Amino acid sequence: MLSLSPSDLPPADATVAQLERGSSLWSDALHRLRKNRLAVFGAIVLLTLSLLCLFGPIFSQSYQEQNLDLGATPPSAEHWLGTDTLGRDLFSRVLYGGRISLTVGLVATFVALTIGVTYGAVAGFFGGKTDIVMMRIVDILYALPFTIFVILLMVFFGRNIVLLFVAIGAVEWLTMARIVRSQVMAIKKMEFIEAARSLGFGRRRIIFRHILPNVL
Repeated sequence: MLSLSPSDLPPADATVAQLERGSSLWSDALHRLRKNRLAVFGAIVLLTLSLLCLFGPIFSQSYQEQNLDLGATPPSAEHWLGTDTLGRDLFSRVLYGGRISLTVGLVATFVALTIGVTYGAVAGFFGGKTDIVMMRIVDILYALPFTIFVILLMVFFGRNIVLLFVAIGAVEWLTMARIVRSQVMAIKKMEFIEAARSLGFGRRRIIFRHILPNVL
């Protein structure tokens, strides 16, 4: 029988260093994102546009400055996208308009994501009558035309950019809720969720600390 002396064993530090390090769910999601070249390209384009809209107007001409003598002109070294009929720089106006467009898109998406993920997770986790009632509400909201819904909000509350966030977020979360619900219903039956229940973890902790990170 082969025996090893203490001198033949590797140092404790080397043994620990050789152990495979575990990865978090966030790092796994980021790794999958990096493997999707189209998504990475889209993220680079979005980041570039965001930086241009955020800092571009600082170095360009005022979007409100008029030059009636100049009028509408084609692109030039001074006006990269030309000017409109009032002699205003179009490049500056596009960048300022991009700020509003990006704000509406990002904030409305964040609102829809927050509502949809939370709503779908609760419906999928509790199931039963709770799930039936919550998803019937989703079906009713799906039947409402989005354009009419926004017009009604505008009539009652007037023109307001915050209202636009609410209108978009109040409708766009429906699909996200359905996707999250189906994933939660599959994950809640797995062994690690049963283990969390047996350890006495509360429902909120199980949903937000165990289920949603795996739905990510």
